[in-house]
Amino acid sequence: MTKRRSRGDGGLHWDEARQRWIASVTVGYTPAGKRIVKKASGKTKTEAKAKLKEITRDYEDGLAIAPANYTVTDAVWYWLAHGLGGRSESTVGMYTTYAETHVIPALGARKLRDLSVEDVDSWLSGKRGELSTRSLKLIHGILNRAVKSAMRRDKVKRNVVDLCDVPEGREGRPSKALTLAQAQAVLDTAAKTGPRMRAYIVLSLLIGARTEELRALTWSHVVAYDEKRQAWLPVDETGWDHEEFAIYVWRSVRQKGDTKTVKSRRSLKLPRLCVEALLALREKQQDNPAESDLVFRTKTGTALTAHNVRRDFRKVLKLAKLAEKDWSPREMRHSFVSLLSDSGVPIEDISRLVGHRNTVVTETVYRKQIRPVLMQGAEAMDDIFMA
Repeated sequence: MTKRRSRGDGGLHWDEARQRWIASVTVGYTPAGKRIVKKASGKTKTEAKAKLKEITRDYEDGLAIAPANYTVTDAVWYWLAHGLGGRSESTVGMYTTYAETHVIPALGARKLRDLSVEDVDSWLSGKRGELSTRSLKLIHGILNRAVKSAMRRDKVKRNVVDLCDVPEGREGRPSKALTLAQAQAVLDTAAKTGPRMRAYIVLSLLIGARTEELRALTWSHVVAYDEKRQAWLPVDETGWDHEEFAIYVWRSVRQKGDTKTVKSRRSLKLPRLCVEALLALREKQQDNPAESDLVFRTKTGTALTAHNVRRDFRKVLKLAKLAEKDWSPREMRHSFVSLLSDSGVPIEDISRLVGHRNTVVTETVYRKQIRPVLMQGAEAMDDIFMA
């Protein structure tokens, strides 16, 4: 005689059409008095009861019952579609490319509920020889945020990706900085080229602005100190017959025009070479006026692209007898830091000039360019012992 199931264990029956065991249990009632029944199926009685037990536990924990076939691919595509609001088209494209190339092919078929720490660790380790540390952090971040999004929608109980450390990847192209002799050669060569690239290189090297900041610079943010009015005014309004000039680094080509960080918004006094280069550029532009107020623009008045800058920059480096393909425009900023450090400028001042949140960022990003010589201890000992 078949043993009767205990009260509350639910029902268990064989479904001939599906050829599976069906387990069901009533977990409560709706406000209208209708029973809430949860069901699970399996090839064996044990499998069906185990699945039902898991579903019931999730229900009691307040979790929505995720589809059993919800995969990592589903989670990643949902995040790409709904988790990148406000990002630029290029940023969304970059995340999508990394997801399609590195995340989905390796882990996409895995059911999200079955994804384990071991799966993620093995995946990241397999990418170590292929990707740099920065790229490993990026693909880890994509998967991490996709699973967090799934957690918020009750598709999975916990985020195993958050428990995994990102390993060291292959070594990327090391950052470089021009020596003083190389920097002088680049400046001399730039002076013989067109005024636009001359001004761009001079500002990059002598004030350390980011390329994204210079591409968004407008003439209304190039100012001179008007001694008569005791105020900083745009050069187009007050002219160039003044002693002090500055630029307002308040914008960038990033989404919404914001600078990289709040600290990146800064006002920088211009060295003499920068003023001369900007004046030559402005005079040249007045021969071919455009509606755009951009300092660095194409002949048609549109904004320069990163490709425009890189192409013209490398032409100048080639004329300066440097290996142009080994350098990028952002390394003018690295050279700015290196030259200041070599001349004894304190790291606190360098950090403020380049728009970093604190000196830790400067020391981390430009650790190969910063070469401080700590003299306070030696000077104090000389004073103490009257050397």
